[in-house]
This record gives sequence, C-alpha cells and structure tokens, in this order.
Amino acid sequence: MAKDYSRAQRIGDQIQRELAQLIRTEVKDPRLGGLVTVTAVDVSRDASHAKVFVTIMGAEPEEGVDPIVQSLRVLNDASGFLRMQLGKAMKLRSVPNLRFHYDESVIRGAQLSALIERAVTEDSKHGDTDTDTDTDTEAKE
Repeated sequence: MAKDYSRAQRIGDQIQRELAQLIRTEVKDPRLGGLVTVTAVDVSRDASHAKVFVTIMGAEPEEGVDPIVQSLRVLNDASGFLRMQLGKAMKLRSVPNLRFHYDESVIRGAQLSALIERAVTEDSKHGDTDTDTDTDTEAKE
C-alpha cells in the first residue's frame, strides 16, 4: 500500500505552521507590508529545497514600488534567518532552503467568484423572460 501522506508533505505542513508564526513574530522589516499568510509549502523529495507560497493582504503601494514584489524580496532576503529559526524549532537533520513565491490562487479565486456572480445575475435577468416562454411551450404540448 502506497503512503498517502509522504514525509515531504509532513515536513511541508510543519514548516508552514512554523513559518506563519515566525514571520508574524520575528520578521520586523517595515518594508514587509500587510498581512502575510503562508498558504502552502512544497518540499522537494530530498528535503533540500522548499517553495513557500504566500499571499500578502492589505499592503499599501508606495511610490513606484509594487508591495507584493517588495514583500517577496524582504522574505527571500530573510530566508537564511528564517531557516535558522526553523532549525531551532524543528527536529530535522537539515532544514530546506526556502524560496518565497506569491500565491495567486486567492486573487484568481476571487476573480472567478466575481465572474460566476455576474453570470448568475445576468442569468436571473434573462431568466424571467425565458421562464414565461418555457411554460407557454410546455402548455402547448
């Protein structure tokens, strides 16, 4: 029977929990704008690298600087410090190298939700006239 929950997934889940707390409490860089949420951690099979997916909410754009790009730069610059803190918190022989990536799934989900809502609204506008013709057709048959 194959393992449903691999070691890499367990390590990724633990890193996700620890990083969420470490970023909130230990990273004091003022350039890190908004609320940073660790949405997923993808650990390689040999546990040498980890892709950390984050979302940044409520970041205020500064003049000429994208707050998401700036926050990712801050997190990637702090990856060595965060890796050291993870080593203290977790019982691993070696802690994976961390690379932070922006997770667009939240924004994409909101866009899709808005599209569905708009389609339902337009459907209900057109649905009132369509239901009258459908009942007339059924009555004639």
